[in-house]
Amino acid sequence: MEPDLALVLECERRIVNAWPAPATLLIGDFVLRFAGGYSGRANSASPLKAGAALDDATLDLIEELYRAEGLPPCIRLTPLIAGETSRRILARGYALKDASFGLIGGLDPGARALEPDLQIEARASPEWIAGVAAHQTGLKTNAVNLAAIVEKVRLPAAFATLLIAGEPVAYGMSVAERGMAEIGSVVVDGARRRQGFGRRIVSGLMAWAASQDCASAYLQVDRTNAAALELYAGLGFGQVYAYETRILA
Repeated sequence: MEPDLALVLECERRIVNAWPAPATLLIGDFVLRFAGGYSGRANSASPLKAGAALDDATLDLIEELYRAEGLPPCIRLTPLIAGETSRRILARGYALKDASFGLIGGLDPGARALEPDLQIEARASPEWIAGVAAHQTGLKTNAVNLAAIVEKVRLPAAFATLLIAGEPVAYGMSVAERGMAEIGSVVVDGARRRQGFGRRIVSGLMAWAASQDCASAYLQVDRTNAAALELYAGLGFGQVYAYETRILA
């Protein structure tokens, strides 16, 4: 089934605001984001228009801009990108970095009771930033680069920590914008997995989003993350679109 491009565009535009990069450029039909290498979305070029196109000269410029920042050129191939542009990118040798699904789920307006063990802050505290970074891998362990992103959030937000007997066991965040909420940065302490804490923190963020008058929540997840896909399906999330992140060495 072909994706609903209008809904894809609604999600993709909101992602720019929910996960803001320290530096952003608009080049033609694309948004270019730079965040010191922390996260694929915040360090790639993404189409922001159905049928978004790039000619060779503009693609050259995008590659130059990323290399000037010490980053490999990176482009997200979502359903919004024109077929000819996608083929042009692949012909240049862009390799697959990762593949993801965009999911969306409805919110129950009556489900506004927040998880009692969930601590929610309107701004990311140093403790939240350190906790999320400590449970990541690779470049995502860099708390300074994570802070540079989350401290730029300007929309209503929830930075959540699930506390069990006073100890943090899971983290996540949500950002509400015009009736939709993005959910992201969901991490669970490796020693406390398979105990339902991931479900509890996501459910809590969904309840927060409903309290912000959001009718739906959306998120993005790696296609190989079977545990997360099972969790989100159980919470009513369904696939809206698939995309690839491609990188040029």
